[in-house]
Amino acid sequence: MNFIKRAKTRYILHRHAIQHDVWHAVTDRLEILRGLTAVEKAHLRELSTLFLHQKTIIGIDFPVTDEIRVTVAAQACLPILYLGLELLSGWTDIVIYPAAFHVNRDEIDDSGVVHRQARLLSGEAWSRGPVVLSWDDVEQDIRYIHHGHNVIIHEIAHKLDMLDGSSNGMPPLHFKMPIPEWTTALSEAYALLRQRVQQHELTCVNPYAASSPAEFFAVFSEYFFSAPQILARHFPLVYQQLQQYYRQDPLSR
Repeated sequence: MNFIKRAKTRYILHRHAIQHDVWHAVTDRLEILRGLTAVEKAHLRELSTLFLHQKTIIGIDFPVTDEIRVTVAAQACLPILYLGLELLSGWTDIVIYPAAFHVNRDEIDDSGVVHRQARLLSGEAWSRGPVVLSWDDVEQDIRYIHHGHNVIIHEIAHKLDMLDGSSNGMPPLHFKMPIPEWTTALSEAYALLRQRVQQHELTCVNPYAASSPAEFFAVFSEYFFSAPQILARHFPLVYQQLQQYYRQDPLSR
C-alpha cells in the first residue's frame, strides 16, 4: 500500500508540478519564506504541488489565477513543512472573496440570550468544511509582513487545532511534547494578555488573541512565522512550545 501511495505521489509531482516561473514569481515576493534553505524551498514546492492537487480553490466574483493558487498553497504549507500534508486532509475547498466578507451568526451572551450578529471577516475555517479567505487581506499580509498578520496561516492553524475534533487552542501534540508544559506556557500567556486587554493596556500582539484560546493559538501562530522576534521577546515560553510543535525556528532565519 505504501508503494502505491509513493508511486501516486511521484506521478503527481511529475505530471502536475508547479511551473518554475510561477513558483519563483510567487515565492520571490513572499518575505515570509526568506531564510528557508534551498532544500526547504524544494520540499515546500512539492508540498504545495500536492496541496493544490488535493484542494479546490474557488473564487467568488474573483478570478483565480495560477499565481493566486500558488500564493495560497505556499503559505498554507509553510506551517506543515515538517509535519506532513496529511494533517490538512479531511477537507477540500478554499473559497476566496475579493475583500472582507459578511457572515451572520447566532451568539450566546453570558446570560444565555441568543443574539444574531453580523460580522465582517478576513478569513474563516470550518471544522470539516472549507477555508474562506479575503484576497485583499492576503495581499496586505504580503506587503506588511512584520505586522504579524497572516490570514492564511491563521486559518491553517485553526485547521490544525481542530484535528482532535475541538477548537480549544491545543492541537494534537507530538509524542515527546509534554502536555503540562504546553498548557502552562500558553495558559499563562493567554491570561496575561486577557488581563492587559481588559485593562485597556497596549499589547505587543493583536488583542484579538485574547478572545479565546483557539484565537490565541491562531494569532500566535501568525506571529511565530511572520514576526517571530516579537513572540520570542515577549512570550519566550510560548515561542518555545510553538517551535517544538511546528518543528521550525523562524527566528533563526
